Amino acid sequence: MRRAHSMPFGAQVEPEGVRFALWAPTARDVALVLDGTEHPMPEAGEGWRRLTRAEARPGSRYGFRIDGNLVVPDPASRFQPEDVSGLSEVIDPSAFPWSDGSWRGRPWEEAVIYEAHVGTATPEGTYAGLAAKLEELRDLGVTAIELLPLADFKGSRNWGYDGVLPYAPDSAYGTPDDLKRLIDHAHALGLMVFIDVVYNHFGPAGNYLHAYAKTFFTERHQTPWGAGINFDGQESGRVVRDFFLHNALYWLEEFHVDGLRFDAVHAILDDSETHFLAELSARIRAATPGREVHLILENEANQARWLERGEGGRAAGHSAQWADDLHHGWHVLLTGEDAGYYESFADKPVAHLARSLAEGFAYQGEPFPTLDNHPRGEPSGHLPPSAFVTFLQNHDQVGNRAMGERLSHLADPQRLALARAGWLLAPQIPMLWMGEEWSASAPFLFFVDFAPDEELNRAVREGRRREFRSFAAFSDEEKAKTIPDPTAEETFRRSTLDWAERTRPPHRAVLEDTTALLALRRAEIVPLTKSEWLGGAFTLPNPEALDVTWRFRDGRLRFVANFGADLTLPLPPGRVIWISPAARSQGEGDIILPAWTGLFVKEVA
Repeated sequence: MRRAHSMPFGAQVEPEGVRFALWAPTARDVALVLDGTEHPMPEAGEGWRRLTRAEARPGSRYGFRIDGNLVVPDPASRFQPEDVSGLSEVIDPSAFPWSDGSWRGRPWEEAVIYEAHVGTATPEGTYAGLAAKLEELRDLGVTAIELLPLADFKGSRNWGYDGVLPYAPDSAYGTPDDLKRLIDHAHALGLMVFIDVVYNHFGPAGNYLHAYAKTFFTERHQTPWGAGINFDGQESGRVVRDFFLHNALYWLEEFHVDGLRFDAVHAILDDSETHFLAELSARIRAATPGREVHLILENEANQARWLERGEGGRAAGHSAQWADDLHHGWHVLLTGEDAGYYESFADKPVAHLARSLAEGFAYQGEPFPTLDNHPRGEPSGHLPPSAFVTFLQNHDQVGNRAMGERLSHLADPQRLALARAGWLLAPQIPMLWMGEEWSASAPFLFFVDFAPDEELNRAVREGRRREFRSFAAFSDEEKAKTIPDPTAEETFRRSTLDWAERTRPPHRAVLEDTTALLALRRAEIVPLTKSEWLGGAFTLPNPEALDVTWRFRDGRLRFVANFGADLTLPLPPGRVIWISPAARSQGEGDIILPAWTGLFVKEVA
């Protein structure tokens, strides 16, 4: 089985040689730099430059000289062996021998996602290193791995959100073929693979588009990273849209991944009649018939419009959204923190959590205190639980803390045990942050590598410390200096998982609990979620307890959790499939739930 995605951009191996194509609408002159030689690239209309060279072959190094001066890499490069400013390498994607020809993916309801940063997930920090851990993840109960962005970034270490060459998997982790081997092996084990992609901005170092395609960006839209990407410009919008549409299809077709997670789509600003997000999902659905392809959004605006269901309850466009509201409710209850966006959940965290569990969003158009009481969210109660990806931790919620603490560093283990069950047994799609399954001791810190640009390194370092000066723990300059230096290699090294500790106490007990919960989910919860969704509801027995019910055609699932004084609960109808060890019976079947205990009950229709 051979795979290649054909696109109008970049270097494409053809029978007569290699075709090179660059969209450079604001360049006066462009020359192809190929293995030490230069060749003028003729204009092909509408800003395009194209040239085919018979002597070029896989492995050739190439770039483009702009206006007789700057040599830039291919913005659609498939590989950058010498980082973002080096020459690109011609890759023949059809040379890789895939063995997963029968793989069509897995139903979305079966997804248990494992979010991982390739560089710190294993001591090796490579695609091959992660591939060696896949059997352990399968045995844990994981069915999908989600990789933080792979687009080539400046330096040897980065979370991935500073990528500037979205078609080139970063060489710090291995070659494109190494990544394909990871995906091929995952499919052999029954695991899906998702990749996080960033279509809202480019990183601060190594983006050369301004040198020859200024209209790729527009001042009409402003984002946290500056001028917006020009998705809706009359002159350039079609090419810009196609650049990212092809990128999505490239990962799905050429690398045979099972889905994509789209970063911060609220920052994709588009006034077109058809929003880019709508065209994106439509193009992907049309291009992947017969496959289980899953599209996940991160969207702070909580717009239910992108998650609507079609025939048979299947996703009409995007499959699901990260459920930040649900995370925030659990986090406030577990830690008592109320700074930043947690302030909007600290007034009544149990009620916010209950509504998130039953309906998806806690805020569905109500004023959001953290946004100066501007309305946030859209009605979401009609959507099935599978429209939401839930988590107690992720790279953002851990790594954006000054010290990168995991939730297991902040919360009481017994309280965390209830939250773990309440998260993994609820019918939403659960996502684990790497190492969470055993309460890993390693933090996950913010790290970058912009050397030798020491000015940019210094700006990042000082900006990181300034960001936390409003917190009492880092309010003065000396306290701020205790924040790990994001540009130091040691900060990156400290974030690497130690897989050996998972067999030692107390980590082993957490791993056993996570494994048992995921086995229970597979046996009891997934069969329900594959049947027709009939609706969710919640009540609050008191301000410190919640009672949530999810109804499906094949049965009902109920979750009762108590966070305060003892709660007496009549023995519920159905079968108790999980209950906290500290819960106890009383009288003729009443159940007493002490603080921070709960139960799940299943009724079969």
